[in-house]
Parts: sequence; structure tokens; C-alpha cells
Amino acid sequence: MAGGTDRVWRGWEAGAVGWRCTGLRWGEGVPVLGWCRGGVVRGSVQAYGAEFGFRAVGERGCVGARGNVCPVGAVVPGRSTGARCPECARLDRAHSVAADTLADDPRTYRVYLAWFGPGMVKVGITAEERGAARLREQGAVVFSWLGRGPLMACRRTEEVLRAALGVPDRIPYARKRAVRGTLPGAQERVDEVSGLYRRAAALEGGSGWPESLERLPFEAVDHVALFGLAGEGGEGGEGGEGGEGGTGGVRWAVAELVAGGVVGGRLVAAAGPDLHLATAGGVVVLDTRLMTGWELVAADPRGGVGVPVVDLGGGGVQGGLF
Repeated sequence: MAGGTDRVWRGWEAGAVGWRCTGLRWGEGVPVLGWCRGGVVRGSVQAYGAEFGFRAVGERGCVGARGNVCPVGAVVPGRSTGARCPECARLDRAHSVAADTLADDPRTYRVYLAWFGPGMVKVGITAEERGAARLREQGAVVFSWLGRGPLMACRRTEEVLRAALGVPDRIPYARKRAVRGTLPGAQERVDEVSGLYRRAAALEGGSGWPESLERLPFEAVDHVALFGLAGEGGEGGEGGEGGEGGTGGVRWAVAELVAGGVVGGRLVAAAGPDLHLATAGGVVVLDTRLMTGWELVAADPRGGVGVPVVDLGGGGVQGGLF
């Protein structure tokens, strides 16, 4: 079977054993689940409104590192979002930009401000050739570019701005999920990013931005519509019918997959690695990083969620909604 992206194909619907999920990507500007089997790679576009159901089979295997198979075929815990054994995790981290081991990288990078919810703004960098894919992968609701230049100039700017603006370089996914169902209106979303951009730009020419960094004009990019978070009743909530969506409808998140465990629902939104599934028990967030390493087979999309879930309101973990 040739590689590529398909708008309807899913690994668990392929009628064959051995397809494993490689996670969600946003490089094409739409959510695409990746699949692999024996070196063959496929992708399936996830369409809002479509039914979604699978069952996990066997044990969860390490996904390896840098495109290489795990040499020991390690089994990894169900709650690990990395899906890698310690050795593969170290190898993968050692070759990442975040590890600061690629100082001679000749590519052009960009510095950005990303907004995930009220009071949640971070500064970061990404390779210019990737466009806004990195922002979508993180679930940034709004972002603006700040500047572009060599890797180390961008890294220096990132460090200076974190200290000057009092913003982090990372925001936990749990915090992003907790506010995603009750986002404010478009203007309020943009205003917070705009204010920080002006403060960042004011540092240029002083002890702030490196001379080799080119400042980029403010241009807010809002992902609410792209993520499917614009509800029928306004911009702040998810769409849905009855109890299956709407503002504040996100309550549960899958804590882990287990052998024989079923996840089913109707896809109503996606942000970062998360898929939002409408079920009879409410909207459930599935972090697709928890799917990686599992072999998945088809299940009834209306079968609900039969794996451990966590209450986003802080109510702890339970065995499943049904």
C-alpha cells in the first residue's frame, strides 16, 4: 500500500492487523492522524462531524526515535505521552532544537507569541520552513510572529523576552484543555497578544533583540475556526447538539488507553494533539499522543468511552464514562 494522505482511510478500518498510530499532525493545515506498518506510512484527515471509534489491542510498544525502530521492542506505560522507552527518549531529545545541540543549523527560524487562553501566553521559536504548523501542534488559539533570523539569534531573543515579559516557554496541555471550552471573544483574544507584542517591540535596539534578528510586523492569526472551537452560539465554545457540545461542554479527558479499551464519539473539534469527541456523557478530549504505539482496530463510534478518564474540573480519575 502506497504512502500518502487519505480523507477517509483510518488504520483501524483497514481490515488488517498491525497498523499503529503515529499521532496527530497539522502540517497541511488540517488535523491528520498518522499510521505506520512495516515501513509504510499513511495519513488520514480528521473531518469535524465524522464518527470516530476504535479499540486498543495487545501491548503498547515504544515508537523508537528519529525514524528508527526501538532496538529492544520495549513496552511503554499507557499514560506516557511520549510513547518512548528511556533510551529512545534520550536519543530523540538529543537531536531536537530544544536541546540546544544544533547551534550550526543553517536554517532560518522565527520567534512567536502564542495565546492559549486568558493569562496563558508563551514565547517560542520554530523553523521558518514549517510555517505555522508548530503553533497548531501546540494548540495555540491565537499567535503572532515577532521576528526571524538565525537559530541562535532567535534562541537569544526567546530567552530575553521570557524574562522581560514574564512569560514561559511552555504551558502544560492540562491548562490549555481546562479553558478551551470557555474562550473569550475574538477581540479579547487578540488584545492580550497585541499588548505583549508592543512590549516586546519596545526592547528592540536596546539590550534586547540581537542585531541579526529581523522584526516582523504584528499580525494576529486566530485558530478558533480552524480548530472547530467556534460554536453556534458564539465564538467562545464548541459546536454541538444538545448535551454533546456547546460552550463549556468539555469536561472529561482520556487518561490512558488500555488493552481492549474502546473510545468512540463524534469529532467536534481538534487543537494541538487533542481530538474533542461528543459522546452521550459529554465532550471528551482524547490526546492522540496516548494513541501512539498501540495497534488499533475498529469499534462502534456510539459505544462511548471505556477507558480511564479524568475530570478536567479536578474530580479525579474514573474507569470510563459507560
